[in-house]
Amino acid sequence: MSIETNISFNNLRKILERNGPFCHSDFECGEAAFATLSQCKVLIVGSGGLGCELVKDLALMGFTNLHLIDMDVIELSNLNRQFLFRQKDIGKSKAEVAAKFINERIPGVKVTPYFNKIQDFGEDFYRSFHVIVCGLDSIVARRWMNGMVISLLEYEDSILDQSSIKPLIDGGTEGFKGSARVILPGITPCIECTLDLFPPQVNFPLCTIANTPRLPEHCIEYVRILQWPKEKPFGDIPLDGDEHTHVQWVYEKALERAQQYGIEGVTYRLTQGVIKHIIPAVASTNAVIAAACATEVFKLATSCCAPMNNSMMFNDVDGIYSHTYEAERNENCPACSNTPQDLFCSIDDKLETIINYLKESPKYQMHSPGITTAVDGKNKTLYIQSVASIEEKTRPNLKKTLRELGLENGQMLFVADVTSPNSFIFVLKIGNNLG
Repeated sequence: MSIETNISFNNLRKILERNGPFCHSDFECGEAAFATLSQCKVLIVGSGGLGCELVKDLALMGFTNLHLIDMDVIELSNLNRQFLFRQKDIGKSKAEVAAKFINERIPGVKVTPYFNKIQDFGEDFYRSFHVIVCGLDSIVARRWMNGMVISLLEYEDSILDQSSIKPLIDGGTEGFKGSARVILPGITPCIECTLDLFPPQVNFPLCTIANTPRLPEHCIEYVRILQWPKEKPFGDIPLDGDEHTHVQWVYEKALERAQQYGIEGVTYRLTQGVIKHIIPAVASTNAVIAAACATEVFKLATSCCAPMNNSMMFNDVDGIYSHTYEAERNENCPACSNTPQDLFCSIDDKLETIINYLKESPKYQMHSPGITTAVDGKNKTLYIQSVASIEEKTRPNLKKTLRELGLENGQMLFVADVTSPNSFIFVLKIGNNLG
């Protein structure tokens, strides 16, 4: 083994070869604890700044069965902090290059890469892992993963089957700030429970980006907010910050506008960052948060210590500060409460109003909700935005009221959105203000 591995294992022995005051009741010290590390199948979602640190940390901690999924390819701008990549790797799959690096560097470790989107896999794939740890830069992707682990839960007579729980460790960074949290689906608060804790997105005044742009971000926002919905370069498909053709179109249009106003600094990377609301990453923050996440995976796998309860924040903007706190579960959470959501509305509310509410409500924050219902035992599509042909056919429904659509009090609406692999269920409560 390498020097790094020997040093790591020497430190691990001090923890795993003896009991301690913080050990879980089912902790078995000695060889059994080390065997657990090799038997634990861990999925790492994302192999960017956090992902590179995570796969390195977990491999050096004795985890030998690691799986890494990422849909991105390596860019020049990644090399300053994503240390598993080199200039010769530009254009290659992040997951595949990272896995190859670790497999060659640390004997006995097998990292299996997946050059895919997380949405490419179903429940059987995610059910096969013992622990899932995320190093994502997208709130939408976080919410989707959250919905997936919740969908794996099984209940018998309304009692949660503990064996169906797949722990989700989530890490995130924004510049010199970061956070880590431990999510035990069905027990602790999930991503949707605390959706309002995510930092608000930075928005520029519309009058500025339309009339007096001064920054490259203003040009990009102009294209994103005004030109994309007007010109519809790819039909009625929503703008996707992970789709290269979408980002490239916005970049080219923003560059044209920037040249008109003599503004410099519009790049492809900045364009994608503005679209996805990404704040430039700092390598040291990634290292701290990845270490915190890897430690929680280690605790859950070995039971050598109780896991964090349940959230941690880190800030080194001015000095170094960290704080651990217990976030509370929302008993009426649309994702993990396991109950339909009441949707209070008027019979004269238009379907468009309902959709806008689902987008703008701090509780739901949906991106492109599609709504179906059931009438006389048959499914009826009210509006679907994600499929161009269906969107065109159902677009007239947007201007119709619930009365005109034949909807009644107590009727169920099934809402699909990119933020979740599962549909949300709403029950119409007609006769009240929307909310």
